[in-house]
Amino acid sequence: MNCFLLTIPIMVWNILLTDSLPQPFCPAVFWKDIPLVLSAGEQVSRMVIFACTLLMPLSITSGIQRKGLVLYIIGTLLYFGSWLPLIWYPHSRWSSSYPGFLAPAYTPLLWLMGIALIGSRFYFHLPYKRWMFIILSVVFLLFHITHTAIIYGRVYG
Repeated sequence: MNCFLLTIPIMVWNILLTDSLPQPFCPAVFWKDIPLVLSAGEQVSRMVIFACTLLMPLSITSGIQRKGLVLYIIGTLLYFGSWLPLIWYPHSRWSSSYPGFLAPAYTPLLWLMGIALIGSRFYFHLPYKRWMFIILSVVFLLFHITHTAIIYGRVYG
């Protein structure tokens, strides 16, 4: 078992519900005319994060790992919840606000930090420090939030 298992609920949620999000989030619109450095940075950093989770054994034995699991669960629930107003009430004040529209882009911070705390090592004796996964996550989130902010500006700007 490895920490990649923790990404499965996120991926399933995204696959099942992306088509239910408002039109600005559909891939044809969301990825249209995004600068190459931004789209490539977002995709590459996402792939590196997922690859890292494949290399991290899933073990909840220490106190910090238990705290990480709680943070992961809370973060996952908040991430899922951030989609619901956009799906159910796409024209609401919240969904058309900057924090509401960007919520699915910034709430992964919590579940990613949970994974960072759960992970304590890599397989194969590769060096692992939690700050490495945290930095990768922050880099991904900077690209992802910037990307979503660009779309927000196009729609509401």
